[in-house]
Amino acid sequence: MAFLVRIGVTAAALWLATALYPQALQVGSPRTLLLAGLALGLVNAVVRPVLLLLTLPLNLLTLGLFTLVVNTFLLYLVAWSLGIPHGGFASVFVLAVLVSLASVALTKLVAV
Repeated sequence: MAFLVRIGVTAAALWLATALYPQALQVGSPRTLLLAGLALGLVNAVVRPVLLLLTLPLNLLTLGLFTLVVNTFLLYLVAWSLGIPHGGFASVFVLAVLVSLASVALTKLVAV
């Protein structure tokens, strides 16, 4: 149940971030947004821990800031795999920061 709530929070955070910064991703429908939230939730659950472990030395060197690049790569990967038009790496980077902040705020509200 918590995983489904987490996917909902991720989809809501993605919706909020794309509403604030629409140049980054052109999500056409709510269905695409939910599919992107599901894909991002699955990628965050499966691929992200492996990438963070592989990039641990670089993360330690940058005091954790490289995690933003990993988040950007994962969001870029989801957009590419779903065929969602995006505004390039810099736009997806800003969107990844917004999604991270919105996800933290929504998680605090939902208290998962």
